[in-house]
Amino acid sequence: MPNKKLVLVSILNSLGALAYIVLVVLFLNNAQSIFGKADNFFAGVIMLTLFVLSALITSLLILGRPAMLYFDGQKKQGVELLLYTVLILVILFALVVLAYLGLR
Repeated sequence: MPNKKLVLVSILNSLGALAYIVLVVLFLNNAQSIFGKADNFFAGVIMLTLFVLSALITSLLILGRPAMLYFDGQKKQGVELLLYTVLILVILFALVVLAYLGLR
């Protein structure tokens, strides 16, 4: 896989993870209006299930393609894709923090 394609895939994976994070935050910010006060057994079940589901989805977005490349014998590309994805996630994190600080 060419380097440009690795960077593009890492950008898409990172943006996908960020979009998922935004959706989860929107859900959590509106959870009380959707479900009411969280003072029962099911609130804990819902939160833990969301946590496990989030771990699965973000793992697939971040680690899925690099693992496939790695186990298909394209170890260098798999590691590069993972590192590009981490770098882009760090950049997106910094941009979100700067946006937050700029809005304060």
